[in-house]
Amino acid sequence: MVQQQNEGPSVRLLRVGEQVRHVLSEILQRGDVHDDVLASHVVSVTEVRMSPDLRHATVFIKSLLGQDEDAVLKALRTNTAYLQREVAHRIRLKYAARLKFLADESFDEGSHIDKLLRDPKVARDLDAPQEDSE
Repeated sequence: MVQQQNEGPSVRLLRVGEQVRHVLSEILQRGDVHDDVLASHVVSVTEVRMSPDLRHATVFIKSLLGQDEDAVLKALRTNTAYLQREVAHRIRLKYAARLKFLADESFDEGSHIDKLLRDPKVARDLDAPQEDSE
């Protein structure tokens, strides 16, 4: 079966991505990584996107309240080899996925859009009666 270009990720990619997300979340929550920065911050793994061949995983993270996000990313990147080994050990795949850590900007974008929508000028335009364009 051939996947069309406009379709999203397959169910398998989503399932594996979610498994990787759960494993990484558990590792970080339990404090299995011996790193002072990671030990002193609450880190959420918000999403994991797998490449079609399952060899690469892009891991989106958010530290609590966005505090010291650059330091948290640096600590995760420093400990990538350990995290990759743990993920490979806990999830049986043909290849161990290479992890790439990025900050999750979607929360910031959502806040920005919300702020724009609450602007009095925009609210005035949204409340204005719509004219029919027949």
